[in-house]
Amino acid sequence: MSLHVVAKRKWKGFALDMEFTSQGGTRGIVGASGCGKSMTLKCIAGIETPDSGKITIGEQVLYDSAQGVNLRPQDRKIGYLFQNYALFPHMKVEENIACALGKVPKAQRQQTVEEMLRRFRLEGLGGRFPGQLSGGQQQRVALARILAYEPNALLLDEPFSALDFYLKEQLQLELKDMLEEYSGDVVIVTHSRDEVYQLCEQLMVMEDGRCIASGKTRELFRNPGLLSVARLTGCKNFSAAKPLGKYRILAKDWGIELATSRPVDQDIDCIGVRAHDFMPATEGDGENTFSVQLRERLESPFEWNMLFSPGPEAASVWWKISKESYGGNLPDFLRVDPDNILLLRSGGPAIRKDACQ
Repeated sequence: MSLHVVAKRKWKGFALDMEFTSQGGTRGIVGASGCGKSMTLKCIAGIETPDSGKITIGEQVLYDSAQGVNLRPQDRKIGYLFQNYALFPHMKVEENIACALGKVPKAQRQQTVEEMLRRFRLEGLGGRFPGQLSGGQQQRVALARILAYEPNALLLDEPFSALDFYLKEQLQLELKDMLEEYSGDVVIVTHSRDEVYQLCEQLMVMEDGRCIASGKTRELFRNPGLLSVARLTGCKNFSAAKPLGKYRILAKDWGIELATSRPVDQDIDCIGVRAHDFMPATEGDGENTFSVQLRERLESPFEWNMLFSPGPEAASVWWKISKESYGGNLPDFLRVDPDNILLLRSGGPAIRKDACQ
């Protein structure tokens, strides 16, 4: 089953102009706050109505401005997990799950509720109220209620934002297993690069109400194409750049020439290097080896974050390395593999013509 979305809407000072198609699987949407991520989900769910467009799931038309179709949210058969889970506080867990089943015979309703309680490891909690549950338990109840409804699409809006770090990691694993069993389309809105990398086969990047890049998640991390996309996928080190040849580029802010594994187009005006992609080196280790000077060193529980520069006048650069693999002293030289040089454009069109399909 495929989800096709064309949604345009204007507000004062902001315009949403989204178009994409998902052919099953899990698609992540990332972008800065206020770029339109959650609004896109609300248009799909019917909570917000676009000014124009068309939204379909398989053969079912949910919204079509040209034909005057606009199904109510309850008629769209879409599961929506809100950031705060939206459980009914006055209902017990089993009642929260049962309310998604509509007019189902009592025996079947009870059987489905018991099945969902087992599936989401909520046995013994059916008689409790949401306020008596932990954040992780509340999320599992919300997911159980949604999937009891057997939706054709599942929309998750910042599903882990209300959880602490330890619980978040546990539930990410649980959600990953659950999504592998789910056959419908899944769209996840998140600010976390780790969440989208772990959970989503496809990734879409939004900026100012529109899609600027889309593709397989790991490919977009490996080759983001745009400066803004590289930032949103977690890269911290950037320099203005000047092409020097087919496989050579000058990092202007760092004052060093670098070899690349990908051809350098003439419109490349920026490069990026992820903080964990630098490696200790010795003088003469080969291409992309350069001397470094320590600016600052920050210690985390399991890693060192080194702020260095390739020269006295050069801009500072972050190097991140685990304590286990290195002792915490900056070497005299670092190097970066040509394959880890991100060739970027600071502006312009999306990285591919069919970016959001």
